[in-house]
Amino acid sequence: MVGQVLLLVAGLLAAPSAQQSPAKPFSVMTWNVCTGTNSDCRFYRASALELAENIGRYALSEPVKPDVIFLQEFCTGATGTLELWLERRTGRSWSVGSWGLTGADGKPYACHPDRLGRPRGAQSIAVAVAGDAATFEIRPLPAPPWYVGRAVICATIPARKVHACGTHLSSGAAYDDRQPGAPYRTRQIARLLEIAAKPGHRTIVGGDLNVAPPDSGYGSAAGRRAVAPAYRAYQECDQRGARRTGGWTRAGRKLDYLFAPKGTVRRCHVQRRVTLSDHKPVYIEVAL
Repeated sequence: MVGQVLLLVAGLLAAPSAQQSPAKPFSVMTWNVCTGTNSDCRFYRASALELAENIGRYALSEPVKPDVIFLQEFCTGATGTLELWLERRTGRSWSVGSWGLTGADGKPYACHPDRLGRPRGAQSIAVAVAGDAATFEIRPLPAPPWYVGRAVICATIPARKVHACGTHLSSGAAYDDRQPGAPYRTRQIARLLEIAAKPGHRTIVGGDLNVAPPDSGYGSAAGRRAVAPAYRAYQECDQRGARRTGGWTRAGRKLDYLFAPKGTVRRCHVQRRVTLSDHKPVYIEVAL
């Protein structure tokens, strides 16, 4: 018995403490894949397998390898295919949560069928999480009653103490947040920040916010003001020093964001070679 106790004590003394072990970086990717209803995009009417293969390829081939993937303008019908593809190609378990948009009539906002006429479910936002067990929660956001609903989908990852929340906000187009002053996007971002903050967890939040950065000099002044609170609370992936801006992600403008706790951002990457969507994927690596 004494020998067993001594061995146990020796093992504990020899084992490195959690404080001595360097923390593993945590990475997130966000991408509006533009597959649901926009015929100008190459992903329009893409099959579930085509979507999964290309999303997976850009998740695995870039300098930053994401542990979490935020998707916008995805299709709910491809959720299972994406999960299976990622698991087979990475050797890690993945879980994917998604939420389909609904129209003003309360019905699903359907993705157009694929090229073979097969249904693809509703246009959606999604969050994919690798490895660690995660729980998903969907929370509604304020949205114009005359157009589609909006929401945020959050993944809580207890093993990493991370709360990762992805969303797709109103576009600001005449058919969406059409009133002066970007009222819905202003309210959406305020509510998004409330939902994303989770005691005891580090927040990573982002997606296609459909506003320009505060110091960018383009886009509407109301939109730039709407996103300013996110910069006060967090550090944006591609923020340039104190200047609240970053590289473009769609048609010469920045619309896609990843926010993390201040001082934790180690790397930011925008893959501009992508032509399958009208948006470019954005990657962040943070030190937890």
